[in-house]
Amino acid sequence: MKILAISGSARHNSTNTAMLRAVSFMAPAIFSISVFDQVGALPVFSPDLETDKLPPPVCDFMDQVAASDGLIVSSPEYVRSIPGGLKNAIDWLVSGNLLTTKPIALMHASHRGDDMLVDLRTVFGTVSSNFSYDVFLRFSLMNLTPDQISEVLSDPQNRERIKAFLDSFSLSISERAGVL
Repeated sequence: MKILAISGSARHNSTNTAMLRAVSFMAPAIFSISVFDQVGALPVFSPDLETDKLPPPVCDFMDQVAASDGLIVSSPEYVRSIPGGLKNAIDWLVSGNLLTTKPIALMHASHRGDDMLVDLRTVFGTVSSNFSYDVFLRFSLMNLTPDQISEVLSDPQNRERIKAFLDSFSLSISERAGVL
């Protein structure tokens, strides 16, 4: 199962990106998880840019989304809301109708951020008929280095939580695809 994990952070040393990378390395073999950490490289969405020749970073991003069986999104909260870079990325995907039926689940790397999560659930629940409200995984990883994040997530109990999350998402994807 091919999953694209989107980090909503434009920060180089993002906690969310580190968490998604760690999860991608410890995922069971049936999952191929790629991490997209380039929301900051996407140009600001404008309908004027929606031509036959989209900007290359947008084309690459859209191709990765289209090739995936589902999306896992993890994002920090900025000013109690969705960061601008992630919202911009979502705008590009909505414009191309790539999210309409794409299965989507959320992860979160902080004990804070509930306002952003409400906003993100509202947006994804609006743009995708396959947003998984009930498939969610949260860790408290703020202020940890990527190595420390990997160490925390490698704990057997946390590995089990990750596996259960991925299994639930896989089941959700399969059910929606009519596989089961």
